[in-house]
Amino acid sequence: MDQTLIMDKANRTYQLGLYEKAMPSDLSWEEKLNLTKESGFDYLEMSIDETDAKLARLEWTKEERKAVVDAMWKTGVKINSICLSGHRKYPFGASDPDTQKRSLEIMQKAIDLASDLGVRLIQLAGYDVYYEQGNSKTRADFATNLNKAVLMAAKKGINLGFETMETPFMDTVGKSMYYVNMINSPYLGVYPDIGNLKNASLLYSNPVNNDIRVGQGHVFAAHLKETVPGKYREIPFGTGHTEYIENLQLLKAMGVRMFVGEFWYIGSESWKQDLKDASAFLRERLDSVFGQEESN
Repeated sequence: MDQTLIMDKANRTYQLGLYEKAMPSDLSWEEKLNLTKESGFDYLEMSIDETDAKLARLEWTKEERKAVVDAMWKTGVKINSICLSGHRKYPFGASDPDTQKRSLEIMQKAIDLASDLGVRLIQLAGYDVYYEQGNSKTRADFATNLNKAVLMAAKKGINLGFETMETPFMDTVGKSMYYVNMINSPYLGVYPDIGNLKNASLLYSNPVNNDIRVGQGHVFAAHLKETVPGKYREIPFGTGHTEYIENLQLLKAMGVRMFVGEFWYIGSESWKQDLKDASAFLRERLDSVFGQEESN
């Protein structure tokens, strides 16, 4: 590796993570962690989505958990965050009491897994419900169960951060902060997606940075994703309207230092090069904002 790149990495004052779903799902953890490093990212964000395969990770044995920790130590690459989107299928505000119960079971097990792996940040999907129509009761139940979830997280010292989503319930930092202020815990904050925020800014005629500022002191990290009007997934970096530079300048000023490139493996034969290209695209923007002045 070029010595200049090593020095640059050592001097950086932020970390850039890689979303696990940017790689094929059948790779081993050691392979995923090595690819994370080889592609130019600093750490990996684990996905626990609504599929049975991903939710099964919550049932890992001690030996299986230790194997993942061993892979982190062997490769020198950590899993620093978990994207917990499994609540889309099992949301806090579900009208079915059994589904609500399952949502809290998932939350507790995700917190326990994070604790065992050394992960300190879990990103929560900002949905009261997803596959049904929301109402005043789903919102009230969401708040009740969210409070229970935050107390679970506090016991283990794990931070929970809301992702700003693509539905009206929580598509802005401002809407996330309504619940952050309601719960009023140091363990609940915001983990926004700046691509999603750009689409929301068009809906509400409110600049993205105006919305991000509402989260001052409560933003743990940020997803860096490309979007175009009305579309939220699988937009190649550099072809959308996400306002990377000005958003990153503000997030830097707010003290945010963890970022994750969110994109997906879609079967392309060039997926390994896609990882490197995404890293280069995001590094260029992050480095232009952060520079080296903070470490000098």
